[in-house]
Amino acid sequence: DHVIDWIFSLKPQASCRCVCSPGVCVCDLQEPSSKRVKPLSRVTSLASLIPPVKAAPLKRIGQTLQRSISFRSDCRPENTAPRPWGRQIAPSITKRRDSKLWSETFDLGLGHMLSSEEIKRQEAIFELSQGEQDLIEDLTLAKKAYRDPMLKLSIMSEHELNQIFGTLDSLIPLHEDLLSRLREARKQDGSTDHVGHILVDWLPCLETYNGYCSNQVAAKALLDHKKQDHRVHDFLQRCLESPFSRKLDLWSFLDIPRSRLVKYPLLLREILKYTPNEHPDRQHLHQAMNMIQSIVADINTQTGESECRYYKERLLYLESGQRDLLIDSSRILSCHGELKNNRGVKLHVFLFQDVLVVTRAITQNEQLCYQLHQQPIPVRDLEWEDLQDGEIRLGGSIRGAFSNSERTKNFFRVAFRSGGQLQMHCFQARDAFNKQQWLNCIRQAKEALGSTESDPQTAARCSDCSADASAECPQMDLTDLTLTPVKT
Repeated sequence: DHVIDWIFSLKPQASCRCVCSPGVCVCDLQEPSSKRVKPLSRVTSLASLIPPVKAAPLKRIGQTLQRSISFRSDCRPENTAPRPWGRQIAPSITKRRDSKLWSETFDLGLGHMLSSEEIKRQEAIFELSQGEQDLIEDLTLAKKAYRDPMLKLSIMSEHELNQIFGTLDSLIPLHEDLLSRLREARKQDGSTDHVGHILVDWLPCLETYNGYCSNQVAAKALLDHKKQDHRVHDFLQRCLESPFSRKLDLWSFLDIPRSRLVKYPLLLREILKYTPNEHPDRQHLHQAMNMIQSIVADINTQTGESECRYYKERLLYLESGQRDLLIDSSRILSCHGELKNNRGVKLHVFLFQDVLVVTRAITQNEQLCYQLHQQPIPVRDLEWEDLQDGEIRLGGSIRGAFSNSERTKNFFRVAFRSGGQLQMHCFQARDAFNKQQWLNCIRQAKEALGSTESDPQTAARCSDCSADASAECPQMDLTDLTLTPVKT
């Protein structure tokens, strides 16, 4: 702890390491909220990144996985209660990344020579190149400002850091290669004629993302667990409050590669949109588009299967009779998250492709596990009903007597009959959107199961999100309620 305090108390050197004008350091100036400035271009050490500031805790905004989306609004910040060991630190100036345009970067008088469509095409190509540069800077920062200092200061073990950061190191040279190729293809006037052949040659390298994305569920679970350690929490909080982080937490940086991966189809579609039909690059761009959609769909499928295995391994059975072959055979986790029953008990519900499992979250051997609360419900026999606000009665006479309208909102009911016995659950979601997502997920799971029974080939197409389908899903946090939509 003394070493950490010493690092964070270091004062800036006389010569500023940021990119500033001679004699003027922009690090000490407050930028307007509407203007975005370029971040630190190089990260040499933790001491050079973190200024001597003292601050109150800042709010965190959750990040996401593409396959798993949460029912919490992604624009609603989460209030984080200050830890007893937390240090009061003053708010710091946040370094924001400058959003560059091709027309602003290369002011060489080409505007009057190019058509509006060609200018838009150049802007799209430049956005692809600039995004690679931003990604490389963020991945390098995650390594040098988070992983290396935590290893050097023994805040986490090397094994734990390898689990959390996964194969992130291997992604940096991969994107440096693409950035180098794009820059070589750029002419002296700043314009680029062809990028399709570059992408067709480079895109197969993205298969490296299979291992990284499949590890993210386990990585985030371990990171959340390690945050309970006051040294880890204090270090990450200091980084969050420092300018270099741009108010993004560590998980945000670890999730950036996944975000970049699912953005490639959108970027290619934009370039293709403004490429004339007679342009020789158009054929290669079509080929690249098909390649990236196939790669993203494959990674998406493998990530989903990895997530499904992760949670199946953490299910605890009170008795052998609770084990169900439908759970063991499931390869897809359609959705999962926390719901309350009509007595206010918090339950963690999993909807696998063929079975609904109601559990209670418990900690066993310092790991979060899920103990089965009721017998699993086959999706085939599952019935569901949307309940109107105020329709449900809360359990217990005293609870019911003092209940208010807010406590009877956002309920839905699931039920199934087995051997003449009716099993029924009334679940309360966080809000109306949360409830609707659950109902949609249940409906889609039943439709996908119906497709399986009627047409196995259709079922194969319905088993997961494609790149286009996943792009329509809301982007929210995996830390609470998560949903993986089923393609129909």
